[in-house]
Amino acid sequence: MKIEQIYTGCLAQGAYYIESNGEAVVIDPLREVEPYLEKARKDNATIKYVFETHFHADFVSGHIDLSKKSGAPIVYGPTANPNFESYIAKDGEEFKVGNITFRVLHTPGHTMESTCYLLLDENGEEKALFSGDTLFIGDVGRPDLAQKAASMTQEQLAATLFDSLRNKIMTLPDDVVVYPAHGAGSACGKNMSKETYDSLGHQKATNYALRPDMTKEEFVKEVTTGLMPPPAYFPLNVAMNKNGYDSIDEVIKRGTHALSPRAFEVAANETSALILDTRNAQIFSEGFVPNSINIGIDGNFAPWVGALIPDLKQQILLVTDPGREEEVVTRLARVGYDYCIGYLDGGFDAWKNAGMEVDRIERVNADQLAEILVANPDTPVFDVRKQSEYLSERIENAENAPLDFVNESMLSIPKDKPVYVHCAGGYRSMIFASILRARGYDNLIDVAGGFKTIKESGKFRLTDYVCPTTLL
Repeated sequence: MKIEQIYTGCLAQGAYYIESNGEAVVIDPLREVEPYLEKARKDNATIKYVFETHFHADFVSGHIDLSKKSGAPIVYGPTANPNFESYIAKDGEEFKVGNITFRVLHTPGHTMESTCYLLLDENGEEKALFSGDTLFIGDVGRPDLAQKAASMTQEQLAATLFDSLRNKIMTLPDDVVVYPAHGAGSACGKNMSKETYDSLGHQKATNYALRPDMTKEEFVKEVTTGLMPPPAYFPLNVAMNKNGYDSIDEVIKRGTHALSPRAFEVAANETSALILDTRNAQIFSEGFVPNSINIGIDGNFAPWVGALIPDLKQQILLVTDPGREEEVVTRLARVGYDYCIGYLDGGFDAWKNAGMEVDRIERVNADQLAEILVANPDTPVFDVRKQSEYLSERIENAENAPLDFVNESMLSIPKDKPVYVHCAGGYRSMIFASILRARGYDNLIDVAGGFKTIKESGKFRLTDYVCPTTLL
């Protein structure tokens, strides 16, 4: 038997490939499915089932493409109602795979169809639990995402989750290994560990939501306290996972259409396409195609795309580092953005060398900002970090304009004077500055290195530090 966790850091997501005696299953696959097919080929194995733990909100699963290419049926737990061919398993139903068995444990609460898959070895001993978003390492799934679909309040869903955990999961042996669908950084929970698996016994001892003396009322209060609004793209991804989508092959073919600088300019002028530049923030600031939005591929890319581009059907023109075009198209497709219509062939250098118009965003370092504030203490400084980060520690007199709510935040930005913006390290502030630049704000200046370099310089008056964990 082989259990392989396939962890994708930018989504904080764990998919699983499990093989036994020439048969395999894949649990919660990502959109691009060729890696799973290749693993099966190398093992000389047949993918027998594609198990889905629930209708995912934070990414588009590869279940449909993988089923079509492997011939394996898609399996959901009880109450799921997808609009494509699938097998809806009964609670307690078992699936034989090689010498091992998977038992279906229906665990509603995060969503009503949420299901865990318990692995039993060849001797029938319970060995591993693939817990989806029901149980994380250090946390449990948030109960507010499925309220509309379930016609329930988040408190009612949380109470249902309490029963699922107590009756289906906490009764399992302590040495069962828990393999969740997400880890730290995912918006599907609020207190997840950086660890990506653990023993159930250790979780019983350390996970706040599994305290044995916890009442249902205490559980509901603790699980629902401190929840931030989910990203806007979550319900759209649920709909794609439930209703179906274009093949990833079609999406990649459409998105990796090379455009010369002139053809790129024509496409930008003749369509409503958004120009998305995925290069490093510093490189972007030194020169970019006018009206481009910068969201760097080497950062928290997919979640920020999902938070800031409200329409999954938005046409997108790409500017990438040469050679990374397919990677960017694939990572956009993971969160449902399937309508890239081409990329700038040769990257930004080709645009610049063709004599096309170039825009820039000015940057200063922390020392320069300190000098500016000494000379003019009323200089506007906007901190685009989340409110909890801002309240934890900030430059005195800096205003908060969270990137998460850029449309509301921009209303406080003056247009008639230089404005300095920073985040924690420079990634989010360049996104913020590029969005406002495209909307006619030509007075924003980015602080390179963000609050990290501001604090390290020792040249600023900062507020007293407050631990962010007390700010829920």
